[in-house]
Amino acid sequence: MRLAFAGTPEFARVALVRLLEAGHAVDLVLTQPDRPAGRGLKLQPSPVKQEALAHGLPLAQPRSLRLDGAWADEARAARQALQQARPDALVVAAYGLLLPPWALELPRLGCLNIHASLLPRWRGAAPIHRAVQAGDAVSGVTIMQMDEGLDTGAMLLTQTEPLQPDDTTGRLHDRLARVGADLIVQALALAEAGTLRPVPQPDQGVCYAAKIGKDEARIDWQDPASTIARRVRALNPAPGANAVWGDEAIKVWQAQARAALPSQAADAGRAPALPGQVLAAGPAGVEVQAGDGVVVLTELQRAGSRRMAAADFLRGFPLPAGGRFAAVSA
Repeated sequence: MRLAFAGTPEFARVALVRLLEAGHAVDLVLTQPDRPAGRGLKLQPSPVKQEALAHGLPLAQPRSLRLDGAWADEARAARQALQQARPDALVVAAYGLLLPPWALELPRLGCLNIHASLLPRWRGAAPIHRAVQAGDAVSGVTIMQMDEGLDTGAMLLTQTEPLQPDDTTGRLHDRLARVGADLIVQALALAEAGTLRPVPQPDQGVCYAAKIGKDEARIDWQDPASTIARRVRALNPAPGANAVWGDEAIKVWQAQARAALPSQAADAGRAPALPGQVLAAGPAGVEVQAGDGVVVLTELQRAGSRRMAAADFLRGFPLPAGGRFAAVSA
């Protein structure tokens, strides 16, 4: 098929590579403009742009596709490029820009989106983060026929992917990227054969995966231990969960939840531990009291340093029993 492709991050790059390996002609790639990144805040091309340049593919980076918006000139140029490419389909994966009606209607087969959830659960910007954070047992990928709604289009193909107990967003992302890449190739083969059948999304089970906000990174020790552990996994590799000790913010990259041991329960002679209080710290991890149960921190990082296992971290930054991480401000 003749395709156009719209995507930006690594999840999309994996799909672009798979489409090229499958022999499809990608006549135009749309991706987000270069963004400042790193300590020097130098402009960095997206993973999709880097892949497109490596293959010599035509590339466009409009800031918007709205013909009546602030960057109407860039939108018109993108529309002209798509018209000249005459794609059979526009494949979309984590592009980051809304597609207006003119873009949805331009390809012969419309726009096919690779969405990293089993729709209608986790429509929106952060489906992988939210699945890990919620403790979902199963995630997956939906190939969707795009319409003007937010991930509301008809489902074309789905494939499930079980979550493992220790899955981080990064681990699940990598598996779903591979699933999505293979699934879009299957969908295009069925579309070419005329056997791809759209199925409307059910009205039941709709929920939205809002973009991860900076305010979500701070650990609230009053939460249940299982909630904290899931949040740590959901924010790994970005933006990373953090906790404040004294005047220093510490990143927490790995954590496990467990029930409080009988010896740690309050008795007549000892006051109960407060949420955020360190119960013990050793090579196996830093045990911290949560709202219920205990969170064991096993990988941490100070600002300007590297990620470390708890044993290595504690050699340079002790977290003594009885000390307490700061509470979240109201």
